[in-house]
Amino acid sequence: MQTGTVTTPFGRRPMTLALVRRQTTEIKAGKTAEKWKVFRDASAAMSQLAIQSNSLAVLDALLTFYPENELRQDAQMIVFPSNTQLALRAHGMAGATLRRHLAVLVEAGLIVRRDSANGKRYARKDNTGAVEAAFGFDLSPLLARSEELALMAQKVMADRATFRKAKESLTICRRDVRKLLTAAMEEGADGDWEGIEEMYVRLVARIPRVPTLAEITAVLDEMQMLHEEVVNRLEIREFSEINIANAAHNEQHIQNSNTESPNELEPCSEKEQGAKPSATGLPNRDPIKAFPLGMVLRACPTIADYGKGGAIENWRDLMSAAVVVRSMLGVSPSAYQDACEAMGPENAAVAVACILERANFINSAGGYLRDLTRRVERQEFSLGPMIMALLKSNGEVGLKAG
Repeated sequence: MQTGTVTTPFGRRPMTLALVRRQTTEIKAGKTAEKWKVFRDASAAMSQLAIQSNSLAVLDALLTFYPENELRQDAQMIVFPSNTQLALRAHGMAGATLRRHLAVLVEAGLIVRRDSANGKRYARKDNTGAVEAAFGFDLSPLLARSEELALMAQKVMADRATFRKAKESLTICRRDVRKLLTAAMEEGADGDWEGIEEMYVRLVARIPRVPTLAEITAVLDEMQMLHEEVVNRLEIREFSEINIANAAHNEQHIQNSNTESPNELEPCSEKEQGAKPSATGLPNRDPIKAFPLGMVLRACPTIADYGKGGAIENWRDLMSAAVVVRSMLGVSPSAYQDACEAMGPENAAVAVACILERANFINSAGGYLRDLTRRVERQEFSLGPMIMALLKSNGEVGLKAG
């Protein structure tokens, strides 16, 4: 059933095809809707309807002139208050403001004008007192669009919940990054923390005073990446310190119990090949020769699964498997190339094998490898302690290097 016949506005107000469509909207027979529920849905969706709070105040006043609590398809839903009466129920709204917001409600498709011949609002009754014809504002579009308004309100509420969660997540992530940076700088942890802090400050400065969901989400994604980078650097530092301490004990034990040259366990430069083992057991600088392949495979057995035929027979097989693992772990080609240049291709493959062995404990394999590369370039890190720690965890410390 249609909401009524098509009528045109009185006076100089223009007629549009949109008004025609709204007046010819069909309403299912027997359809009803609780008027205040429809009003609450329209209030929740006012941003999508492009209306303001004053427009809602006028709509609320119009609904008070409708005597029933339910909007019904078979009822007469035209209300005809004068501007004076309507302004009083709209909290004393000025006449010009009232007329403007009535036009906004019509434009939003929430009400339809049913103007009389002279533009006056009134109802004409028959001999029995029943309303025969009424001229004023038709509320039937609210009934016709009740489901649409409910869906719009639900979407707005869902967007608000998503926005609130994203804003909370950003606040927590900001706090975590700020406090982790402060702790790292105050405790003297190795790393370019000033540079990371500059990135943090620039990221915070991008947050608008009144942000949208898209803006919050974009900043949150970058803040989470920055948080992951900070955590990875701190984890690498802690892991390296633990490995160095463990290797100091393990290498001393091997030097005392193994009759073979300790140079097999830790590659060293040509100048250092004739030197005595370090009394402290700390790793030597800048290894230029690869570790014994058998030792590497005992420390990192998982890498063999990615070799040709599920086995690694030589260094070429190991380096080929490392390229496959590098891609699987998400390490960029540039990060792996930098590692090859700093450590040599064999030792870069060993580093990837070690990272694979501890993949469950490393959030970003690429960031981990880059940090190891920087430490090797600064002569602050050697693969020896890492291999010795993995050998110990695999129960291989007491075995000879193969």
